[in-house]
Amino acid sequence: MGAVTDDEVIRKRLLIDGDGAGDDRRINLLVKSFIKWCNSGSQEEGYSQYQRMLSTLSQCEFSMGKTLLVYDMNLREMENYEKIYKEIECSIAGAHEKIAECKKQILQAKRIRKNRQEYDALAKVIQHHPDRHETLKELESLGKELEHLSHIKESVEDKLELRRKQFHVLLSTIHELQQTLENDEKLSEVEEAQESTMETDPKP
Repeated sequence: MGAVTDDEVIRKRLLIDGDGAGDDRRINLLVKSFIKWCNSGSQEEGYSQYQRMLSTLSQCEFSMGKTLLVYDMNLREMENYEKIYKEIECSIAGAHEKIAECKKQILQAKRIRKNRQEYDALAKVIQHHPDRHETLKELESLGKELEHLSHIKESVEDKLELRRKQFHVLLSTIHELQQTLENDEKLSEVEEAQESTMETDPKP
């Protein structure tokens, strides 16, 4: 149902009461009483109209006083509503600031959580590796072993070089021996040939 306008309220009052309603009716009655008082024929009638005018004036004053009180009350209510409105605006602004601060705290908490997870993951990786003292000890042991193997390598290389030289000398000796044998064989053949020639030649 829609809101009733002031014009509709006044129209209904005028239809119900031809003299008006509320303050308008009292003013109309006061004017009528004043006209009757001016046209009164006797003192009693004039006094009666006079009392009616006083009564109507009292009602008008009372209504005016009540209207002023309502007006003052409405002003105070408006001031109160404005104060409440400003407080609500301040509360809303404060709520927005708190929300923004909470968002910052949430982002910071997410960063801290992420850093903590990365730290935990790194700590697990570190736990799977030996500590620095053990690593240095192992490196020292490996260094000694590498040095020992290097000496062994040098010794083996020296032995190989010696064997190579000995093998070269052996090959040279074998070659000389073979050459000697060939020379001896050729010499024997020459000698045998000479002996055969001497045997076949007649004696003088």
